[in-house]
Amino acid sequence: MRTLEWDSTAKRLKMIDQRVLPSKLELISLDTYQSVSQSIKDMAVRGAPAIGVAAAFGMVLAAQQSQAGDVDSMRADLNQAAEVLGASRPTAVNLPWALKRMLGVAGQTYSSTTKLRAALLNEAQRMADEDVALNRSMAAYGAELINDGDTIIHHCNTGALATVDWGTALGVIRMAHEQGKHIHVLVDETRPRLQGARLTAWELSQYGIPYDIISDNAAGYFLHTGQVNKVFYGGDRVARNGDVANKIGSYMLALAANANNVPVYSVVPTSTIDMELASGDEIPIEERDQDEVLNIQFRNQPATPKGASARNPAFDVTPHELISGIVTEKGVIYPPFEIHLAKIMQES
Repeated sequence: MRTLEWDSTAKRLKMIDQRVLPSKLELISLDTYQSVSQSIKDMAVRGAPAIGVAAAFGMVLAAQQSQAGDVDSMRADLNQAAEVLGASRPTAVNLPWALKRMLGVAGQTYSSTTKLRAALLNEAQRMADEDVALNRSMAAYGAELINDGDTIIHHCNTGALATVDWGTALGVIRMAHEQGKHIHVLVDETRPRLQGARLTAWELSQYGIPYDIISDNAAGYFLHTGQVNKVFYGGDRVARNGDVANKIGSYMLALAANANNVPVYSVVPTSTIDMELASGDEIPIEERDQDEVLNIQFRNQPATPKGASARNPAFDVTPHELISGIVTEKGVIYPPFEIHLAKIMQES
């Protein structure tokens, strides 16, 4: 089952509702670009690659919603939809990347609005299929970094749920497992939304990969006591110097790993690499509603005092000097990242 796919009969976008996992596996159907935007904001769909493809199908829905009688008027409607979709979440570069690609298709010459709608759907479908193929390629390259017997710390969720199918960093772990390597995964809870405890643990259970859930602040203990061989996580935006923006907590994990000589790998498709940004200092960091922190309960009681306030950045940036390698569909990129990222992006 794909995380999201087009329902050609109903002409709607279907996706797994990740807000209710692991308690139940539930599909939702979206028939407007506004509902796609809201699903991204609410994290019914999440993960940089999945967000990008969801936005592409959002553009298909925008064309479907448009009442324009000519191609130029429909393009105006699509530009408006792209603005709404683009504002859904600011950090992941796959979102503007996908919208730019869809607007590029819309900018071509068409004899009718019907043909424009068909071209947009074909492009979104192509992007979904490409995502699966890219993930499998990344998994093959990344699995070469994993040895039989490795214990791996994994942060957030980067599996099939974060993509159209297969996954990025968790896809690498899955590939190593399917190659017959005996591995064990320590799954960071990934507070405050617990994507690790809820989603990564659920996926590992489906694959039959041994794991233990650990609190985010336990990672340093396992690294310092020599119980971890490697750290893998994904990435929502990579600057051209190799700085990686990823789920909050990734930076602290990389610091602890480096202090204990444990390699850290970020696994991303090249669509996540933003060559327009010189460093991670330029990456916009989304700050989400404080209620995601304040509504946590302990023994069915609020865990925070009444009237408390909270800060809730969704991402942090790991400086490139803490990253051992960046796994892409083109291969594993090693330092100096500024040189090697430029080369691989030129080839792409």
